[in-house]
Amino acid sequence: MPQSPILKIQPLGFPWVTIDPFLFCAYHDDAYPRGNAQFGPDAPLAGRDMGQDFSRKDGWSMYHGQTVPGFPSHPHRGFETVTIVRKGLIDHSDSLGAAARFGGGDVQWLTAGSGVVHSEMFPLLSRQDANPLELFQIWLNLPAKNKMVQPHFTMLWTENIPRYCALDENGLETRITVIAGQLAQAGAPLPPPPDSWAAQADSDVAIWTLRMEPGAHWTLPAASGQGTRRSLYFFKGSTVAIAGQAMRGVQLIELQASADVALHNTGPEVAEFLMLQGKPIAEPVAQYGPFVMNTQAEIMQAVQDYRHTEFGGWPWAESAPHHGADAGRFAKHPGGRVEQP
Repeated sequence: MPQSPILKIQPLGFPWVTIDPFLFCAYHDDAYPRGNAQFGPDAPLAGRDMGQDFSRKDGWSMYHGQTVPGFPSHPHRGFETVTIVRKGLIDHSDSLGAAARFGGGDVQWLTAGSGVVHSEMFPLLSRQDANPLELFQIWLNLPAKNKMVQPHFTMLWTENIPRYCALDENGLETRITVIAGQLAQAGAPLPPPPDSWAAQADSDVAIWTLRMEPGAHWTLPAASGQGTRRSLYFFKGSTVAIAGQAMRGVQLIELQASADVALHNTGPEVAEFLMLQGKPIAEPVAQYGPFVMNTQAEIMQAVQDYRHTEFGGWPWAESAPHHGADAGRFAKHPGGRVEQP
């Protein structure tokens, strides 16, 4: 019998385990209620550990937010965040003076490099209806030569992100969204930030989401690079078959990247996957909270630099700024250039 392309299967936890060049993936799926006049939840907050609320009480968390859910100002150095917002909106502000409101399929790609402070708040804009939020935040490492590059802020608007709708022999659809990497049928990929590992010609980095109708078949094509590693996260649906092997419930599946892999949604609901792949950077990783370097000495230097410089300082009047009720999706870049989808 041919060898299975499945190398490992394990349950999904929080955050999701990833493979070099990725550091981890956080999946947030919050059923926020209607908002109040301060853009926070119109619901009691009693019983939550405010400032550290990851409880998922009533299906949602405040995280580090006190009034508006989210993550007030915090530093990063030495890696990148790729934030894919599937539902809801994020208000971004940072120490570069950049700001953005994005969501509904938009992606923010932030190269922290030598150091950036940013906040990510989830304003609940609707005071009549629920405010669901669903997003992935993927931490992608930087190689040693790029860990101290200038920070770089990129928006990938949903209108421009390549997609491909594949129909099987029964006319059932699999929709593939290509955040990074190449899928021939989806057209030209959007360029990653210039100092990203994904920008290296032979890195073979790919970030895709897959949505399969009930009963749909699709074959995940083999990666092009040698030494590439690939993880498939089955995060929505009931049952699927991967390379003919039945799976039930949410799972992390490590695949042989050099093989085509048959996918079949065998359940009665839509099945959804996130795929992360890339050639490993294969360098030592030293991590201390929001700092990711190669040695402990570099971590100590990062902590000292942040204490002394605050990575340029925080130009906003509060630690958890939001952009009000009326702003649409936008990005204000360092230097003042404003971009809208």
